[in-house]
Amino acid sequence: MLLETLETMPQTPIFSSMLGSSCSGQVQPDMGERCVDPVYQDGNIVSGSLEALIERLVPTMDYYPDRTYIFTFLLSSRVFIHPHELLAKVGQICIKQKQQLEAGTEAEKAKLKSFAAKIIQLLKEWTETFPYDFQDEKSMKELKEIAHRITQCDEENGTVKKIISQMTQNLLMALSARSQYQEIKEKFRQPAMDKGTILKTKPQSTQKDILSVCCDPLILAQQLTHIELERVSNIYPEDLMQIVSHMDSLDNHKCRGDVTKTYNLEAYDNWFNCLSMLVATEICRVVKKKQRTRMVEFFIDVARECFNIGNFNSMMAIISGMNLSPVARLKKTWSKVKTAKFDVLEHHMDPSSNFCNYRTALQGAAQRSQTANSNREKIVIPVFNLFIKDIYFLHKIHTNRLPNGQINFKKFWEISRQIHDFLTWKQVECPFEKDKKIQSYLLTAPIYSEEALFIASFESEGPENHMEKDSWKTLRTTLLNRA
Repeated sequence: MLLETLETMPQTPIFSSMLGSSCSGQVQPDMGERCVDPVYQDGNIVSGSLEALIERLVPTMDYYPDRTYIFTFLLSSRVFIHPHELLAKVGQICIKQKQQLEAGTEAEKAKLKSFAAKIIQLLKEWTETFPYDFQDEKSMKELKEIAHRITQCDEENGTVKKIISQMTQNLLMALSARSQYQEIKEKFRQPAMDKGTILKTKPQSTQKDILSVCCDPLILAQQLTHIELERVSNIYPEDLMQIVSHMDSLDNHKCRGDVTKTYNLEAYDNWFNCLSMLVATEICRVVKKKQRTRMVEFFIDVARECFNIGNFNSMMAIISGMNLSPVARLKKTWSKVKTAKFDVLEHHMDPSSNFCNYRTALQGAAQRSQTANSNREKIVIPVFNLFIKDIYFLHKIHTNRLPNGQINFKKFWEISRQIHDFLTWKQVECPFEKDKKIQSYLLTAPIYSEEALFIASFESEGPENHMEKDSWKTLRTTLLNRA
């Protein structure tokens, strides 16, 4: 019977039905005289005390929380309470409900297995969506305590025990997988500062460049998309929530986000910077103007293909690399470049009106993704820095709590909607064939420091004014002294 109950529980894929316009169709728990806590608007909770919101999370015999609420509350709760403390409170409510059923009529006692199934479903969703909440011993202890209590509802055939055992095993596997990734240290490529390389004493023919590895802009854009999706797959909702919980906690808690390294976010941000510097390096280290012009036009084409794919992060990184001063100052090179396509790209990434043009393009890609029949059309990779800033902005302009002390849950609905979109996009499987040779070059090719870029730029096209001449003289003296 328990297995049948579990099978009839709502099993929609995680996030697929999340954040609809209204949750008015869901059954609300009986709050009695406490109907003003939490406060509802159009069927959604907009505010409430922490206690009321926790109570809203826990299933009853006649109620199971909407998945949108489960995700939003579990995501935002870490701002106010440790996961292990939340688990303890959930456990207390479960025990209380279990005791009431046990003390009731025979009909109520018969409902224990159905109640247990709902609690297991909640724990299953929690452990699958936020496994890192269970990384410490305190959280695992609380989980085991709840599991032990629920197991008592089905001591006769041990079905609950088997289901909980499988859930725990899956959780441990997920934690192990994440731990292995955390242990992989990001290999920051050290900027090249070798005198021979920078001063071009080595013949140009011996230097390998991106065009010798891949001369097709579309192929390179596809390989960049491969790298983006692989890296973004290691970013989790709780990582993104650290943007909020790491900055402040109005309850004077030290949230998990305050003590956990934001490794995944930093690694992804580092990839953007490396790609920008790689683009600038590839352009600045080319000796001949004609070849340098070809390199600039190649990266413009790559950025355009990234835009067409929906890979806005790589597109922005490439544009950023070409807008770095050592590249932008190469006027003789740019005079030979057909800049019409580059102007279009810059228009899409125009920062005016809060990147209005980019947001329009992103919205179009998101709509295409929703109705797409192939993974190729589902790809949406937003500019990560702007995505982070949007969450930060939402956090800063809205308070965590209202003047009456209740949690401003309306704020967290909006933040979770943003994060939900990101999580939906990151689940897309890359449809392009992986080229290890090209990816190896993109991830390991030497990149110049900003200082080295200027030196290479000045050697390609000499300084044009007194300021540039002074900079060139200082850089050259510094480099020779190091040698």
